[in-house]
Amino acid sequence: MDPVPGPHETCDILSGTWRILQLRRGHRFSTDDLLCAWAAARDLARGPHRLLDLGAGIGSVGLMVLWKVGQGSRLVMVEAQAESHQLAVRTVALNDLADRVEARWGDLRDPASVPEEQSYDVVTCSPPYIPPGRGVLSPVAQRAGARIELRGDIFDYLGAARRAVAPQGRVAVVFAAGDPRLEAAVAAADLAPLWRRDVVFRAGKPPSICVLVAVRAEEGPMEARRESPLVLRDAAGIWTEEYVAVRRATGAPVPG
Repeated sequence: MDPVPGPHETCDILSGTWRILQLRRGHRFSTDDLLCAWAAARDLARGPHRLLDLGAGIGSVGLMVLWKVGQGSRLVMVEAQAESHQLAVRTVALNDLADRVEARWGDLRDPASVPEEQSYDVVTCSPPYIPPGRGVLSPVAQRAGARIELRGDIFDYLGAARRAVAPQGRVAVVFAAGDPRLEAAVAAADLAPLWRRDVVFRAGKPPSICVLVAVRAEEGPMEARRESPLVLRDAAGIWTEEYVAVRRATGAPVPG
């Protein structure tokens, strides 16, 4: 499989020297993905860890976590959209990571896609959070499912994460900040929220998304630790020092 980008693709910096293949007019990795990876790896010692990324798309979240936790860790990525899966496979080859990363073509709602129950130290999820009928469905099939819940919702993602996460493991998810389904899905999956942080894209605006880290219910606190919002840009539109630090932590490019 050719890791060289085709005429309708780009090859972009992901973390450190690692690069990622993306469609020019398709689904591309986002701030949501970066923040999910940061939340997952924030309090982790370096590897080895067993990592699982559900609904992996083009592979951005899982690969950023793998880059952060270091040598010895292994990653499984599960994605149902064929074109995104193929891009992820080629990105793995591009970065010479075939001995550390397994990209699976499968639906996270099917237990056969992740048969290794209670096996993963870190499970990440960056699910879509717009129900069908409430948003504009992209005519680009590879992009449509990244925004609209075409292959499961937050309940499906966290249910699959709960089956896969090992004792003393963690689940990291990014979701819409004001959507009450997040807390409901955490409870329904028999998880306990460890900490949550809302994300403000520009100072003075309300939070748009949040990141949440959870553990198995029997291992968790009674309620999540709510941290102060993470502000990405100040009122003038300049990246805040804290967001620059987050980007550095995940190996993402920063000014200067």
